[in-house]
Amino acid sequence: MALALFADEDYEEVAARLAGTLADWGGWEKSWGRVPTSGGITQARQRLGPEPMAELFSQFARPVATMETAGAFLGQWRLMSIDGMAWDVPDTPANAAAFGYPGAGKDGSPGAFPKAQVVTVSECASHAAVLAAIGPYALKAGGERALARRLYPRLEEDWLLIADRGFYDWQDWCTAADTGAALLWRFKCDIRLPVLEILPGRLLPVRPDQPEGQGHGPARGRRGRPRRGGARSWPGPARPRHRVRGP
Repeated sequence: MALALFADEDYEEVAARLAGTLADWGGWEKSWGRVPTSGGITQARQRLGPEPMAELFSQFARPVATMETAGAFLGQWRLMSIDGMAWDVPDTPANAAAFGYPGAGKDGSPGAFPKAQVVTVSECASHAAVLAAIGPYALKAGGERALARRLYPRLEEDWLLIADRGFYDWQDWCTAADTGAALLWRFKCDIRLPVLEILPGRLLPVRPDQPEGQGHGPARGRRGRPRRGGARSWPGPARPRHRVRGP
């Protein structure tokens, strides 16, 4: 945890900071000897493995904003967002087996390092990550959606989850909606979205019926009735889609 808190410092500097603090608090035993070296810390982390850190994250990663935090809430909903990123990881046999090497260059030759893909659900106001899934790097949209599917069942009812257009899929939308969370997602412009009701000063788009062959019951969260004269589209290259209940 100290390495995360002092991410800009090298291993030995972090160890010195930690040892100094423990000494001030009377928690450093003289029998422990000198401060660990960088090599010693690396070996200790390898012996520890990822499981304790994953368990620590699952127990303590929580939203931290309060009602007084600027930009943390929209009405009754805590604003959350889902996004993905990719990291190069050390070129070890274990990492190569777990994550693989992404293609690099026009010829598709493997990259120099294995690459991991991470998707997180984070609190918008504090940027605190509260849910995370990690896996092999894949084509950006497809890989992110696959990891995000592991997170949707864990959404909270008082969250409003914001997602970019790369995450939309009908079944994923339904899985997320079934948790009771409010959803505000963008999606690609090739999906037709009829306007069912016009509100003062804005349009109210809602999601269309499910694609053919994908059963999940009728579309949920629909409001109003179809206007006569046919459907109209949301302007722009991407359209927002929402499932927000109440005012």
